[in-house]
Order: sequence, then C-alpha cells, then structure tokens
Amino acid sequence: MTQPGTGAVPASAWTWVVIALSMAAVSATLHLMGGERTDSASHWAQALDWQPALARAEPWRAWTAVFVHLSDLHLAANLAGAVAVAAWGAVARVPARCSIAWFIAWPLTQWGLTMQPELRHYGGLSGVLHAGVSVVAVHLACSGTRAQRRIAAVVLAALAAKLLSEMPWASAISHPPGWDIAVAPGAHLSGALPGAMASALLEGVSRAVATVREALGMVDAHG
Repeated sequence: MTQPGTGAVPASAWTWVVIALSMAAVSATLHLMGGERTDSASHWAQALDWQPALARAEPWRAWTAVFVHLSDLHLAANLAGAVAVAAWGAVARVPARCSIAWFIAWPLTQWGLTMQPELRHYGGLSGVLHAGVSVVAVHLACSGTRAQRRIAAVVLAALAAKLLSEMPWASAISHPPGWDIAVAPGAHLSGALPGAMASALLEGVSRAVATVREALGMVDAHG
C-alpha cells in the first residue's frame, strides 16, 4: 500500500485541490456579482446564507452558505485559507476517502450551528476549511508514516488550542480586532469536529475493507 506523501501527487489529491479552489472561485464570483452591497442585506447573502430558522424549509442552505462573504476582508481571508487547505491536501497526497469525508462535513458544519439559534445568519468558508484541516490531519494520524503522524499530532494539537482559545461556548459571535464583520467562532468547531469524525470513520472503513481483502486473498492462495 502506498503511504500518503510518497511518490507523485495522485488524481485523488488533485480532486481535493479542485474542490477547495472551486469553493474559492464560486465565493469570489458571487461576491463580485454582489457589487458594492456586501453586507448581510445583500441579495446573495439573503438567498444563500445559513439561517437556522429556515433549516428545515431550505436545507440546501447548509451547502450554499459557504459561498457567502460579508466583506472584502472576509473573502480575502477565506480565499487564502482555501489555498492553504488545498496545498495541505496536495502535500499529504490524500486519497479519495478524504474528499468524501470533507464532502460529508460540509453541510454538517452549518447544521451544527443549530446549537446556537441566536446566530440568525451565517456565511463563509472558514467552518468548512477547518473541517478540511481536520480531515487531512486525522488521515495522516491514522495512515501516515511515523513522520507524518508526528506532523498530524502537531496540527491537531494546534487546531484544538485555536478552537479552545476562541471560546465558542461563550458567545455565538465575537468581534476580533482588525475584522470589519462579526465572527462566529462556533462555526470553526462545528467544522473541525465533523471533519475529524468523518475522516476517522472512513479510515476505519478503509482498514476493514483492506483486512477483508487480505483475508480473502489468503484464502484464494490456499484454495
């Protein structure tokens, strides 16, 4: 079995890169189409953002909310984050199951925000990007080389420290210095947790399948 991070970048890792950069491209396009109106009252924000009150009636918002950005700074930060997460997956040479895990975590990131009903609107890529970071880190922790597992441990520890420092349980929104919008720290936790869990689940499934195949192969060899 090929270890992650060795050899040429596989097609599965390029799929990861395409997903990340596509999110960024759609976000930038919609932001530009919104013109000068980039606040929460803009047409695109109202049509696509996550609103807990509409979660059951319009569940598709769990997918489209990632494309809503409420300021140029908000967009720029998430575009940079998308490039970083794309590179993280490419360097790790992630298999297809990582993209599947990320895809699973995408809507769950927004659905997790129903735990904070006072957050009436949410948009942006940051929650799903946190999911992407945790997906790759868990993959490397489970299936990587010894060096890669050490890197994964450092990344997971840094991610946990960041999430704890943001104290998402204290308030649904915060106003960090230098930001021109309110930030929803709960979205970062709501992305990182399902990303890690989905990745761990698929890593377990992958190992189980490999074990069954190996057992069947031994039976055939002795048949």
